[in-house]
Amino acid sequence: MAESNPREQFERCIAAPDAEIDLCEAALWVAAEEYPSLDVAAYLERLDGLARAVRSRVGAASSGAERVAGLNRVLFSELGFRGNRDDYYDPRNSYLNDVLDRRTGIPITLSLVYIGVAQRIGLRASGVSFPGHFLTRVDVPEMLIVDPFAGAMLGRDDCQRRFAAAAGEALRPEVHLRSARAREILARLLSNLKQVFIGGSDFGRAIACIDRILLATPDAHHEWRDRGLLFEQIDYLAAAASDLERFLERAPDADSAAAIGRRLDAIRSRLRVH
Repeated sequence: MAESNPREQFERCIAAPDAEIDLCEAALWVAAEEYPSLDVAAYLERLDGLARAVRSRVGAASSGAERVAGLNRVLFSELGFRGNRDDYYDPRNSYLNDVLDRRTGIPITLSLVYIGVAQRIGLRASGVSFPGHFLTRVDVPEMLIVDPFAGAMLGRDDCQRRFAAAAGEALRPEVHLRSARAREILARLLSNLKQVFIGGSDFGRAIACIDRILLATPDAHHEWRDRGLLFEQIDYLAAAASDLERFLERAPDADSAAAIGRRLDAIRSRLRVH
């Protein structure tokens, strides 16, 4: 696996039906574009090892809630997985191998660790695209909400307070605490990386993130716009024009359509000059 083409392997992972996508493997192939010698199989085995550690502390006949408690104890108390509050925008926080090595990350990658281990011990765990701060839910069968960034369980009141602060409205659990689709999670992971790279003017890496976002979510029309604008930044004018044209074709009524149309006209003028 270490010698495989990361982009092709990522595409292979997300070609599966959404419910069958191995989120952790797909996230590791995202990291493998940054770390070409990354041994994806070894890091998947690392998750297997974490699951074995949890199983050794809870009996096979334990309830779902007891397994959740054991998982929390191993990951947060014993191993010290935690949110990186000191350097939140360090790109290593978005690479699953780094998160496993350093035991620190951002909400979505810590949630991936949590989900990966939880599923390995037989728990129904999934991600929650909560506004501002990704969360994890475990159905045992009652719904439990975990914040891996803080290493804490959240009650319904906690979720309501957070949601009201972020969205200014009442929490509807069936909508706002729903399980996120695998492709949605991967797109959010890559969007986080994209913003980090844009902030550092690393437009080539940002474009690579968008390439993979569009593989996972081809209907994300705004990504065509964003990639076109980034291509313009690095003077790939033909590629910029192509992406902006595609955005306008697919989202002609978008709020940004008029501004993008003017930008596209300017790029076409530059292309004629060249």
